[in-house]
Amino acid sequence: MWQISKGKPGVEIVKHALKEGFRLIDTAKAYGNEREVGEAVRESGIPREDVFVTTKLWNRDHGYDKAMKACRDSLERLGLGYIDLYLIHWPVPGARKETWDALVDLKKEGLCRSIGVSNYTIPILQDLMKGSTVLPSVNQVEFNPFLYQKELLDFCNGQGIAIEAYAPLTTGNKLNHPVLLELSQAYSKSPAQILLRWGLQRDLIVLPRSSKTERISENIHVFDFEISGKDMARLDALNENFRAHGNPNDPDLIRSLPSW
Repeated sequence: MWQISKGKPGVEIVKHALKEGFRLIDTAKAYGNEREVGEAVRESGIPREDVFVTTKLWNRDHGYDKAMKACRDSLERLGLGYIDLYLIHWPVPGARKETWDALVDLKKEGLCRSIGVSNYTIPILQDLMKGSTVLPSVNQVEFNPFLYQKELLDFCNGQGIAIEAYAPLTTGNKLNHPVLLELSQAYSKSPAQILLRWGLQRDLIVLPRSSKTERISENIHVFDFEISGKDMARLDALNENFRAHGNPNDPDLIRSLPSW
C-alpha cells in the first residue's frame, strides 16, 4: 500500500486486489492509508479471518510506551479488531529493545497475532536475539534478483524468520533487463510475473505493489508455471546489490530517517 491513493480510490484499489484473490494487505502508519485498508476489508464481504493485514510502527514511535500507543492508534484507524502482523518499520537506534518488548506484550494482549521487523540486518537481528527470547516472525526487506540477499535469507531461514520481500519488482527499474525479457518470452509471462515467481520459488513472501487494476490482476497469476533450475540460477546471477530504497546497512541513512 506504499504510495497507493488515499480516500475512496485507495479503498477501491484494495477491494480490487481482494476480489482478484489477494489475501495479504501490507500498510503502515507512514503510508497514511490504514483507514482505507480497514474500510476496504470491511466492505469486501470477505470474512475478517481470511484477510491478513500487516501494518508498521513508525520511527518516532519507538520506545515502550510510545509503541504501545502507536499500535492501538493503528488498530483504531484500521477498525479491524486485531492486526495480523505488526512490524517495526526501520531499526531506529536508541530504543530497539524497549520497542521490541512492547511488541511482545502487544502480542500477548492479542492486539497483534504476529510481530516482526523490517529492514533489519543480520547484526541488528543478532542484537535483538541477545535481549529477547521471542524472535520476529518476519523480517520485511527489499529483495529481488537484483538485490539477492542470500546471506540474510540463509540466516533468517536458520532462525525460523520468514523473509518478506518488498520491491520484488525492483520498483519497475529493471523490468526491461535483457534476461527478464528473454525469460518473459520463453515462459509467456510478463517480466513482473517472472520476478514474482522467482521470489516464490526462493520461499519468499512477495509483496507486489501497484495502483493499476490491470497490473494487480496480472500479479496474482504466477501459480500456473514454474521456472526451471537453470533459469533460476540465471536470475540469481543478476544480483548487483541494486537498491530502489534506502540501505539499512548505512548508519547515516538510519540517523536521517524522518521522524514524522
